[in-house]
Order: sequence, then C-alpha cells, then structure tokens
Amino acid sequence: MEVSMTLWVLTVVGLCALIAVDFFIGRKPHDVSIKEAGIWTVVWIVLAALFGVGLLIWGGAQAGGEFFAGYITEKSLSVDNLFVFVLIMAKFAVPSQYQQRVLLIGVLIALVLRAIFIAAGAAILASFSWVFYLFGAFLIWTAWKLIQEARADEEEEEFEENKLLKAAERRFGVADRYHGTKLWIEQNGKRVMTPMLVVMLAIGTTDVLFALDSIPAIFGLTQDPYIVFTANAFALMGLRQLYFLIGGLLRKLVHLSYGLSIILGFIGVKLVLHALHESGVHVPEISIPVSLGVICGVLVITTITSLRASRKMAEAASAEGKDESPAKNNIDV
Repeated sequence: MEVSMTLWVLTVVGLCALIAVDFFIGRKPHDVSIKEAGIWTVVWIVLAALFGVGLLIWGGAQAGGEFFAGYITEKSLSVDNLFVFVLIMAKFAVPSQYQQRVLLIGVLIALVLRAIFIAAGAAILASFSWVFYLFGAFLIWTAWKLIQEARADEEEEEFEENKLLKAAERRFGVADRYHGTKLWIEQNGKRVMTPMLVVMLAIGTTDVLFALDSIPAIFGLTQDPYIVFTANAFALMGLRQLYFLIGGLLRKLVHLSYGLSIILGFIGVKLVLHALHESGVHVPEISIPVSLGVICGVLVITTITSLRASRKMAEAASAEGKDESPAKNNIDV
C-alpha cells in the first residue's frame, strides 16, 4: 500500500491527539473502576475497528484484512504482557491510584521502542529476503518454548530488573518512597529518580522482550510498515485499560500460552512458506482470510477451554475444602 508522508504525519498526529485526550481525562491519580476501564477498552477497540474499516475502503481488502489480522495477533500477544505488568506493579509496590499513570507512560515508552524495531525490521526485510527464514524459524522456536514453559507448570517468578534499569538506578539513584506523580526529586543535594520513574522505565523496557516475538509475528502477516505500526499502536494503547478490566481474570486464562504458541507457530510456518515462494520454490502460500480465521479460531477455543478448566479447578478446590471441614471440626472437638 502506497503511503505518503502526509498520511504518516496525520496518523502520528491523530494517535498523539488520542493519547493526549486519554492523558487529560486520567490526569488526576485515582483508582480505576471496572466501568471506566470497560468504557475505554470499548473506545479503543471501536477506534481500531473504524481505522481498519477505513483501510478496507481506501486501501482495499488486502490492506484491511492485514490490519485486522495484525491487530488481533498483537492484541492477543499483548495480553501476555499483562502477567508481567502485574509482577512489576507488585515488585515496586505501586499505589493503586498511581498505576494508571505508570501504565500510560510505560506503554508510550514501549510504543516508541517498537516503532524503532518496526523501522529496523522493515529496512532489513526490504534488503534481505532471507530474513523471512530467520523470522519464521524464530517464531517456531518461540512457539515450542511457550509450550514447554506451559507444561512445566512452574511457580510464578518474581520480576527481575534488566541491566539497563539497574544501570540507570546506579547512575542517578532512587528515592526511598513515592512522591506523588513526580519523576525526579532533590534528595541530599542530589537529583534522584523516584520509584514512579523507575517502574515506568521497567514497563517500557520490559516490553522490548515481548516485541522480539510480536514484531516478527506481524511481519509474517504483512510487510507494510504502516499497517505494522498502526496495528501495534492500537493494540498497545488499549493495553492500560485492559490491565484494569481483566486483571482479575488473567489467572483464569490457563491455556493462553498454548493458544499463543499455536498462533506463533502458524505464523512461523507462513513466513517460511513465503520465504520459499520468494526464492522461486512453488509452495502454497497462506492467505490473509485463512490467517485471520485461524487466529480468531484459536483465541476463541483457547478462551473457552481456559474458562472451563478454571471452573473445574475451582469446583475441585471447593469440594476438597468441604471434605476437609468435618475432619478439622472433629479434631477441634
């Protein structure tokens, strides 16, 4: 799809305007209610849908289909980010009224870093078609790794700060407590970071790790940098509200890793087939409608099986608790 510089500028300005409105409405620190999170989640999904319809009308069925496939993929992969966001919030003991501000700035940092990744990825793919093989193999390996981690059923790990974050803390120092929404304060004659800034950087830089599989995944669905960027932008910008909306439901998505592994593996195979086709090998290519159908189907099935499994586990735990109650009462007597 031919995208002029004017359209790029208008798109970035439009996204900045939406972000500004979001920031203005939530500028006052407060606990986000389910109702508020739900409304804004719907708003971002509707905006993404309208943008996709716009691409469908002016860019054609191919562009519209690629956007929706990319957006749904990025949205589903970003849900996995929420598990880590929960760990980060717990690690830094972020007060509930400040969490929305932390997520907003953290997601903005992540969006800027992803834009850099997307630009680099587009330039590499345009110059070296063999990179499709590398991306495809990486996604298949990531899919296998996700399955292994899901089957290991390990206990939840604590968040560990990355080297960049540790270096920043050593260089500037960190205050011993939160100072409202301030990012820097004067302490003992020295300007130091507040925990608020540290946790924002933690969320923004940690997202880079997720971009290592999500960016190749969306390039497996479309090679258009404009579609890749906008799909990522809409998926990330609705992530903050999704955190508050489904935070309590995350633990119920017990099969999410399996679903994501299937999606990543599928896109990895699609990339390899595309690379073979580009090399002159006559192999079937997977169309966007098929990709969209597979991605949506896997997510629906994964959600249904996860909720059923969670309900069975809850019922089993409840039954076990009832069985133990009489025994405890007998001991007390």
